[in-house]
Amino acid sequence: MASSPCGNSNFDSGLEIKTRSVEQTLIPLVSQITTLINHKDKPKKSERTLAAIHRVGQAVSVAVGRFVAVGEAIAAENQELKDEMGQACFEARRAGDAIAQLTDVGSALPSQLDGRVTVFSDRTAMVKAARLLLSSVTKVLVLADRIVIKQIITSRNKVLVTLDHLERVSTFQEFVQIFSQFGNEMVEFAHLTGDRQNDLKDEKKKARMAAARAVLEKCTMMLLTASKTCLRHPDCESARINKDAVFHRMRCALEQVIEIVTEARSSGENRILPASIYNGIKEFKSGVECLRENLYFLSPQSMSSQLEALVERTEDFTDSAYTSHEQRQAILGLCQLARQDTQQLVHAWVEAQSVHAKEATKDMEVAILKTCQSVSDLRRELHKVAVGRASDLLKVHGEQLPLRALKAAGAEGNLEEVAEYSRTLTEQKEQLVETCRLLCHVSGTEPLEITCIHAEETFHVIGPQIISAAQTLALHPSSKIAKENLEVFCEAWESQLCDMALLLREINDVFEGRRGDKRPYLSLPRPGVSVTPSEQTSMAKLGLELRLLSSDVDTEVEKWEDQEHEIVRQSQSLFSGLLERHSKLFSGCWLPFVLLSVNMIPHCSGLWGGQSVTDSVILCVFLSRYAFTVFAVCL
Repeated sequence: MASSPCGNSNFDSGLEIKTRSVEQTLIPLVSQITTLINHKDKPKKSERTLAAIHRVGQAVSVAVGRFVAVGEAIAAENQELKDEMGQACFEARRAGDAIAQLTDVGSALPSQLDGRVTVFSDRTAMVKAARLLLSSVTKVLVLADRIVIKQIITSRNKVLVTLDHLERVSTFQEFVQIFSQFGNEMVEFAHLTGDRQNDLKDEKKKARMAAARAVLEKCTMMLLTASKTCLRHPDCESARINKDAVFHRMRCALEQVIEIVTEARSSGENRILPASIYNGIKEFKSGVECLRENLYFLSPQSMSSQLEALVERTEDFTDSAYTSHEQRQAILGLCQLARQDTQQLVHAWVEAQSVHAKEATKDMEVAILKTCQSVSDLRRELHKVAVGRASDLLKVHGEQLPLRALKAAGAEGNLEEVAEYSRTLTEQKEQLVETCRLLCHVSGTEPLEITCIHAEETFHVIGPQIISAAQTLALHPSSKIAKENLEVFCEAWESQLCDMALLLREINDVFEGRRGDKRPYLSLPRPGVSVTPSEQTSMAKLGLELRLLSSDVDTEVEKWEDQEHEIVRQSQSLFSGLLERHSKLFSGCWLPFVLLSVNMIPHCSGLWGGQSVTDSVILCVFLSRYAFTVFAVCL
């Protein structure tokens, strides 16, 4: 059961909250309710305090009324939830009215004389109304969240049906027609799953969703060219293999998305997070440090076994043909040192137990520090090896020599050279796959471990696809379609190398303690708002342009966030106010968003204190990114 969004509050809706949008919607309500309930802690109340409590109570009632109206509209559009949603809305409205009555005191003193029951004379009634309100509002939100899940499943089903049609087409004309429909459906699916990804509370699920969506994004273009190549060369076996691999990978990614949103268990989920050395060291150190408070927290045998399991995982490094002799010796030496320090700890530990010590002795304390230091040194060495290996590979593969050679050999129809350079690419693929596995060991967080696994799988799949595409071109060297297909798969390989470079940076950030929380954007279904495929396409293009524009100032923005400059807080507050005043404009199209962003430049200049126009524009870009986030929610 997920914890209540109330923090330390005693309220519990009894429903599991899985998304940030539901949680963040409840937090202000909980704050207001807590204010009302806790007011009695102050025996003396001024007229100003009484008026404030009255305003809070009325504000809660009005907000609940608006909220219920939205819930009822959602129920009207989704008949399968009509009864449940209607009951939840009824309870929420009843609770809101009760709170309004309990706080509508007029004057607090007469209320105690005329016998009227108010919040000041019946705290139990307020608690009961508050519990009912929180429970019913949470239920409305959770039901609305089920609608989002249904939308994703429906969208996935539409994509699957069209995907089946695409796989069976036999003419270019039919293919073009169906692929156009497929593209629109994929845009809708990307929009829904993107919102869901950013809204998930579970960081592991969010990372898995990101991986699946990345596969779908890259495979869409591959599917286009692979299918065209098969239609142009229907008797080519390598072209068929190439196409089948793309369709299979897309179906697997679609299935993974549904597993995440429905929380279904799959056979692959158990292997999604293999035992990493980072987690092993973290658990081992935690157990060792707990001995300071409890000498009987572990047994000496379990501690030794835990260390040996940890050392065994380092074999991925020491058994690798690509690990240098010096690196191998350094890792083995640190493993041996960790064993020695652990044995000294066990010896001091047994001595402390023999004299019935209640806490760690001085000898134990020294041994604990040495043991923790030795495994930390081991982690640092493994991190250095994995990151160094990845950096070297990225430099080598940045030249793209095998890919260029494969393109040239294919265009010349030279099957022998294609086979030769295919072996070179296969060797590079194996190096990258192994390096991703090593990075997974030292990544530092479970979401990054998932991203490492995704990168490993991507290199493992795309390598053979490039080879089959090159073979097809070598068999048909004059085919422009076959040449285009090979280009697309090579670009996917290069794109994954870029993703790996970003992953490497994130792993280093975590290791150095520079990783910070990012502000998510949240979404819930809004009744009566439909977005056409053309508008979705425009939104997608706008988002891409905005992302490209903002990429140049990412470092500067992160610096502002890290230092918590007042300028950022003022900017966000300013833009939130403007957005609230102009919110109706955002429901129809995205043009007002662009205009509003541009109009922010004078405000930015004022906030910045008269600095250069460039600085103002940089801040405007930051605000634009913030605007686009909230704009997505409005839709």
